[in-house]
Amino acid sequence: MWNIPNQLTLLRIGMIPVFVVLYYLPWGWSHIASAAIFGLAALTDWVDGYLARKMSLETPFGAFLDPVADKLIVVVALITVSYTHLRAHE
Repeated sequence: MWNIPNQLTLLRIGMIPVFVVLYYLPWGWSHIASAAIFGLAALTDWVDGYLARKMSLETPFGAFLDPVADKLIVVVALITVSYTHLRAHE
């Protein structure tokens, strides 16, 4: 169960709070850094899928958690950016 693809999926979930914290830091480059974290998460999504199929490491846990992790980070990113946009127009 704790193979490399599953660990990458868990890492992607762990990147979510890092993304949010970086986004809200009062630095000029914080949005770029959070975008880089989002891009790194996308890369880990591709790598974990590739490794799972190439090395036959597919598990029921990974099949469940991978799409959940994808949706979590996308939803958090959408909420974060939307909230910032709404606050800017108050």
